[in-house]
Amino acid sequence: MDPHNIPDLSHFRHITPLQLRFNDVDVLGHVNNMVYFGFYDTGKARYLEAVQGAPVDWQHVETVVANVNCAFISPIYFQEEVEVLTMCVEIGVKSFRLLQVIRERNTGEIKSMCETVMVCFDPQTRKACQVSREWRQRLNAFEGRPLDSSPWTLHP
Repeated sequence: MDPHNIPDLSHFRHITPLQLRFNDVDVLGHVNNMVYFGFYDTGKARYLEAVQGAPVDWQHVETVVANVNCAFISPIYFQEEVEVLTMCVEIGVKSFRLLQVIRERNTGEIKSMCETVMVCFDPQTRKACQVSREWRQRLNAFEGRPLDSSPWTLHP
């Protein structure tokens, strides 16, 4: 993930509006960098609900975060309206990769980018397992393109 190489945002099919809270802001007057991870988690949860077509059953977790990389590009200030865009860019054998962007809703200014590897997880064995056929089909259908084991080019 290169923060200087911003993807074409028209490819993102899922957007989650975010609400800034007073306690998100630090003494420098901008949103604290740790808050961004909560924003990305909210975007991931809403994205997975949209892909699944139903609320996530948190009693039966099927994926866990294996790796997160975040690039902070521009500060977020309290008065700004921000949203997180989420897309799946690749499905592997036991994992899938999400790309997310936080942007200011009115200006389109990119504030941050995040790449997350989600690993499928069997709560009974507490081990990684293969991405199910159902999840593969849902992710491919939601994104409108094949994602299986081949990274999709995000840049024009």
